[in-house]
Amino acid sequence: PMEAEAEARLLLQEAQESIEAARSYRRELEQRLRGLQQAREQIRESATLTRDVLEQHFNDLKGTLKKLLDERLMSLLQEVDAIEQQSIKPLDECQKLIEHGVSTADDLLRDGESAVHGDVGQRNEKLCSFTKKALHIQLDSLPEVPSLVDVPCLSAQLDDCLLTILKNQIFSHGTVASRPPVQLEEFIEKPGGILVRWCKVDDDFIPQDYRLQYRKSTASHFEDVYVGSETEFIVLHIDPNVDYQFRVCARGDGRQEWSPWSVPQFGHTTLVPHEWTTGLEGYSLSSRRNIALRNDSQSCGVLYSKAPTYFCGQTLTFRQVLSGQLIETVGQPDRRDSLGVCVEQQNDYDSLQRDKAVCISTNGAVFVNGKEMTNQLPPVTSGSTVTFDMEVVQLGSSSNEGGNFKLRVTISSNNREVVFDWVLDQCCGSLYFGCSFSYPGWKVLVF
Repeated sequence: PMEAEAEARLLLQEAQESIEAARSYRRELEQRLRGLQQAREQIRESATLTRDVLEQHFNDLKGTLKKLLDERLMSLLQEVDAIEQQSIKPLDECQKLIEHGVSTADDLLRDGESAVHGDVGQRNEKLCSFTKKALHIQLDSLPEVPSLVDVPCLSAQLDDCLLTILKNQIFSHGTVASRPPVQLEEFIEKPGGILVRWCKVDDDFIPQDYRLQYRKSTASHFEDVYVGSETEFIVLHIDPNVDYQFRVCARGDGRQEWSPWSVPQFGHTTLVPHEWTTGLEGYSLSSRRNIALRNDSQSCGVLYSKAPTYFCGQTLTFRQVLSGQLIETVGQPDRRDSLGVCVEQQNDYDSLQRDKAVCISTNGAVFVNGKEMTNQLPPVTSGSTVTFDMEVVQLGSSSNEGGNFKLRVTISSNNREVVFDWVLDQCCGSLYFGCSFSYPGWKVLVF
């Protein structure tokens, strides 16, 4: 009797484990079903949108070329239908496989529940039979469901100059693409901004320009934020902890029309934006307090950040946004001018060329703790940009024992840089940034 009881407990435990595995298996299948549904919706919605674009475009031209355009439209619609059917067919087959798995899991669950809660006299036999059945079903075998980026996203490429094209060119007008030639690749958080990167995914496509758009999650329309040849861009004026949706397209070499949009993706930043402190008489600030203008006031001093928001590992950039320039001056530079970072605010100084600060002067001189380095950068003039990068290279012993805190600093300006170690007598988790200009006209954006 004791052996029989032990065997019954073992069978019951195995049955319960199989039931839990079946439940988990069913949850995974349901999740893949949802992924399939999203993929199917993307194909159908993009196919519907493509049909709408094609029909609208061709209807606009039907006034003079109705017969020829109708023939081409039918050809393109058939191509859309063929791509849609060909793309959805493997999804339908995968769905049937998953639904069969769901049915199998349901049958197994019912058998397990019956075996566990059945007649005591027949329990062992039923549990043994159920356990053998569960072992023959591969509960850890799950079908692969493609991601939305990997499934076709139909679209049409069209232009508006067809009326001037000869008859034999009409039949080659317009194409249907199953995937956009560029896709968003990476989002990197910046203080009050997001660095967006994208890449070309069509080897045969030769891009000339890219076009990046974004919108707040609550907005209904996208807006252009960048057009150019680069494959990354820092989008500024981003509210922290708010989702933004991005998409990118490209224009082929020598072409006027833009490619289809990439699959939209969401990005956000958790880093609060850098801000200049308010109230210093010699400087006027923008509404977001990230742009500082040295005004005509005779008052001088260092304009500091509102808080110590610069952390090691980040890149701190000073630049000007007007007219595409980075740092613009209408006055003259002064050797006491400074752009840099510091451990703490000290309002009794008129420059960052002091202890516990590193900075660059507008003449290109670099100062560390108030001492000028022998290495020098190019002068900061109209069109310049200055960046600061820091990383911790040594955490010394506690300050009570006189330990040192060492940061490796890289200052870049006009495609040149200096690298040095900045030794401090205290550990600094965050730093202030600041600037000082003797003459009016300097206008600096910080991010």
